Amino acid sequence: MTRLLFLSHSHPFGPFRVGSHHYARVLAGRGADVVHLSTPISLAHRVTGRVSRADLAVVPSRPRRDADGVLNIVPRTALPVPVGAPTVARMLKRAGIDTRFDAVLIDQPLLWDSSVRSLSDAVIYRPTDLYPSGVKHRLQQQILDAVDGVIATSDEVLRGLGPLRVPTLVLSNGADVARFAAPAGADAARAARCVYVGALDDRFDWARVDGWARAFGDVEFVIAGPGRSPQPLPANVSLVGAVPYADVPALLHTARVGLLPLSDNPLNAGRSPMKLYEYFAAGLAVVARETPGIRGRSDLGIEVYTGDEDADAALERALRHPSPNVAGERAAADASWERKTDALEEFLRAVRDRSA
Repeated sequence: MTRLLFLSHSHPFGPFRVGSHHYARVLAGRGADVVHLSTPISLAHRVTGRVSRADLAVVPSRPRRDADGVLNIVPRTALPVPVGAPTVARMLKRAGIDTRFDAVLIDQPLLWDSSVRSLSDAVIYRPTDLYPSGVKHRLQQQILDAVDGVIATSDEVLRGLGPLRVPTLVLSNGADVARFAAPAGADAARAARCVYVGALDDRFDWARVDGWARAFGDVEFVIAGPGRSPQPLPANVSLVGAVPYADVPALLHTARVGLLPLSDNPLNAGRSPMKLYEYFAAGLAVVARETPGIRGRSDLGIEVYTGDEDADAALERALRHPSPNVAGERAAADASWERKTDALEEFLRAVRDRSA
């Protein structure tokens, strides 16, 4: 049986799912023994309130195998990584996990230490973001000097790494198509409702949502995610807080358009938004700020804008797109996590053959 280790930035016990969760799920379903270790929760995180008591309560303190067969580990440490925390090898040993794997895939630079290289003959870096400076940039440089291959989530992320000496692959995020698909027979046109589900940090453009809501007073805007608006919003904007992952499809099925109002944060240039294909899979048209990884395709129901001057027209086109968005549903099927995992496994085989 193939043994795989994911070293990820996010654990699967909150409202969000990231690429490593989906790859782990599909690979476990194909018979692999998959361990998913995510960023430790440190005493410092708990004392400073960066991890709330409510958030901590849902995260198991010991390894837990989920319904898909993935063994999830969220270590508890005194100090945060990479300052003073145990090495990955030591955290695995503490959890009673055999430390030898057929492949290791790391997407969290903060989890890099010298022990990671010893865990497998095939160590793959899977960057999901741009790290132009800081601690993550420094650790990323160490990773690139040591790994056997790189799988980036976008062309922009790959370019940001500079020249590389190892095999590379660009594999954008996908969608759990079966989970997000609308129920059979639900083919009636949907009401004029727009929805966003995701993080509400500095990469989210609250001002753009405010502008849309004022320009389209007869359209309802639903914003789902942990966080609050920094400004008062019109009455046709509803903030519903974080929505459990299991409930997201039902929310999307009530809407006509999915929103990706990206701010002008330069790090948005490297994003491969998972929500794009989840929106498609749920039958939504999409309106998004244009980035190197998000281009307009009116035939698929994705309309883009570059700034305030063309944002309203882009949303108007998305609202006019046939509903449900059948063309988008087909595009999502081509970007399923099963197909993404096919490509990932092929790359892993090639890297392992090259290393043999």
